[in-house]
Amino acid sequence: MTDPDTTRVRIGISSCLLGEKVRFDGGHKKDEFLTSHFGRYVEWVPVCPEFEIGLGVPRESLRLVSDGKVTHLFAPRSGLDHTDRMNQWTRDQAERLAAQGLCGYVLKRSSPSCGLERVKVYKGTGLLNRDGRGLFAAGLVDRFPNLPMEEEGRLNDPRLRENFVSQVFSYKRWMDLQEGGLSRAKIMQFHARHKFLLMAHQQNGMRSLGNLIGKAGRGTSAKRLGADYFDAFCEVMRHTPTRRNHTNVLQHLAGYFSEQLASDDRAELADVIDRYRRDRLPLIVPVTLIRHYVRKLKVEYLEDQVYLDPHPDELNLLNQL
Repeated sequence: MTDPDTTRVRIGISSCLLGEKVRFDGGHKKDEFLTSHFGRYVEWVPVCPEFEIGLGVPRESLRLVSDGKVTHLFAPRSGLDHTDRMNQWTRDQAERLAAQGLCGYVLKRSSPSCGLERVKVYKGTGLLNRDGRGLFAAGLVDRFPNLPMEEEGRLNDPRLRENFVSQVFSYKRWMDLQEGGLSRAKIMQFHARHKFLLMAHQQNGMRSLGNLIGKAGRGTSAKRLGADYFDAFCEVMRHTPTRRNHTNVLQHLAGYFSEQLASDDRAELADVIDRYRRDRLPLIVPVTLIRHYVRKLKVEYLEDQVYLDPHPDELNLLNQL
């Protein structure tokens, strides 16, 4: 079991999701998973852009309005345009957040300031589209293109939830690696540990990352290699793993030790993996069985594989896949 006190990660969050009464109507949108479950492993950094630019609580509701060239943050009742004020505050806040060492961000869906995608955009008084992004969220994406970000509504989907949490803890491992100073050897070790996790997300991407390291000339600095590697790593991790990909990874892992098993144990392992493939068992079952054999048989190459321990078991994320 993972000790939550040693794995706390710092994550930005829309303040209302923690239960703070900062919404335009004076209410909140407290999220149970974020506060009661994931929160055990997280140091939250709460932000409410609209409140923090001085609009107060309660306040007039805002909307995104397009003039055909620029999307504005507009208060339709008063006619006030808060675009410049929000954009300047966002730039300043992003720099403050850069010093916080964030490993992820959870944003309030549909918000004209915090919504990450599918936010309503108006033209005049009529709805133009639902393809907008909140002004603060847009600033975050520009400033932190690799930072794992998700909306709280999408986290109700078990696959998207597990994907986000896995990204967050992988991001934290990279940040920790950088603190000790990067070297080519450390980057190669990081990649080796994450090989099967990457394979679950995107097999071709995993191979491309290996090629990136292998083809980097000796004259390439560790800093440059690390930057290129992590950009590509985060791109691969944004792909949500599929049942097919997980099955492929499980079969690869089993291949490292199956010949050492008795025939009935080998058959049982193959059956468990196949039952997962057919959606008869959750992912935690074959993963737990493989963990058991890795420890029992001392399969050294797999003992440190992140895929087998991507985040705290107590979150029960693999139980829902």
